[in-house]
Amino acid sequence: QVRLVESGGGSVQAGGSLRLSCVVSGGLMSSYCMAWWRQAPGKEQEAVGEFDDRGNINYAGSVKGRFTVSKDNDKNTLFLDMNRLQPEDSAIYYCAAGRFISGYCYRPFAYWGQGTQVTVSS
Repeated sequence: QVRLVESGGGSVQAGGSLRLSCVVSGGLMSSYCMAWWRQAPGKEQEAVGEFDDRGNINYAGSVKGRFTVSKDNDKNTLFLDMNRLQPEDSAIYYCAAGRFISGYCYRPFAYWGQGTQVTVSS
């Protein structure tokens, strides 16, 4: 069973930076399509950065140019670098994984971490 564990959340002031990590266990991260999602109170879940079937990363318009998704397959770890954080970025951030088989990412993603809280103060 694949398990995802996020870390790195916290409280920062507007304009600050954070790096989130997601360690994948129970399977090779390279066998999955990976993504970061977030959910703020009273709002729908939003895909922050998501790998597509070809390995490209699609970013939400609200974070493009400020957030960067990367991964280290050797460490089975996914990262989210967040720069120029704004109060509207405050949310619980989730790591998600979906099986990648024969060049296709199966959605909705089947595996989710427990989330890590990010709070940005003005």
